[in-house]
Amino acid sequence: MKKEALFYTKDENGKILCKLCPQNCHIKEGGIGFCGARKVEDGILYTLNYGNISSASLDPIEKKPLYHYKPGSFILSVGSFGCNFRCGFCQNHTISQTKPQTQFLQSEELINFALKQEDNIGLAFTYNEPSIWYEYIRDVCEKSQNEDLDLVLVSNGYISEEPIQSILPFINAANIDLKAFNNKFYKDICCGDIKIVMNNIEKMHDKLHLEITTLLVEGYNDSDDEIKNLCKWISSLNPNIPLHLSRYFPSYKFDAPATSLNTMENSSNIAREYLNYVYVGNVPNITNNTHCPKCNEIVIDRSNFSTKVILKEETCPKCGYKINVVI
Repeated sequence: MKKEALFYTKDENGKILCKLCPQNCHIKEGGIGFCGARKVEDGILYTLNYGNISSASLDPIEKKPLYHYKPGSFILSVGSFGCNFRCGFCQNHTISQTKPQTQFLQSEELINFALKQEDNIGLAFTYNEPSIWYEYIRDVCEKSQNEDLDLVLVSNGYISEEPIQSILPFINAANIDLKAFNNKFYKDICCGDIKIVMNNIEKMHDKLHLEITTLLVEGYNDSDDEIKNLCKWISSLNPNIPLHLSRYFPSYKFDAPATSLNTMENSSNIAREYLNYVYVGNVPNITNNTHCPKCNEIVIDRSNFSTKVILKEETCPKCGYKINVVI
């Protein structure tokens, strides 16, 4: 379905200026934006991925990853195609950097499908970058306000001011990929700007449930100083924001060796000096239990491939400390 895009103007040369994300693409007639999902036809900017679903799965909420938002629950995860980054290590490059086969669903159809899923708490927009699926997600958000559905974004956080302010009131939780804590990485590897992502995280952290993921690529973004500065900055916003340090494996255009287990352990130890909740992903035999920051009691047990919520009313059962979690 072809649908006119939001957030664009024409420049002095008659080219379309897309203002959805900070790439700020100037697109000529017949051209397609950097994201691969917006095209100019007859002087109008259209979204190419409206309602086009490439992937859908009922996932544990922990796979997003969200460890502190309704732990142990399931959420219908959906994605489309396209991305406004060019990360060479992308694990979902077959949908983020190409146009895969898709199935079209009207926003109402997706909502009804989500409501029919047993034990489903809502919809997570994920797999490819959801911000460039904006028009469809906005329609789903608006039309599902009277339904019992939680709405989640798993995003790179690279979106412009007006769009993010417009969508935030609808979103219950988000996991933002903070790719690194140096702008050279963002510029050279992702084709982005870290300051914009940081600004958007600042906008989000007190308006919804927020968790952050950083994929550690050895030799690129894993130095002790970088991990320390990243965690100091997150802590300055709120030391209770959960951080997921994820282990890199070769993918797409990156053939560097997988990040060592020693690096993952060292980085997580540094992170725990500044943050109360640090988790390690893509590492075998890691339980990632949630401990009370005050008394170290296990309050969420994630051993044996299951999630057991021990705390009640979001407080530690042993000492009563308030845990940053939505039950």
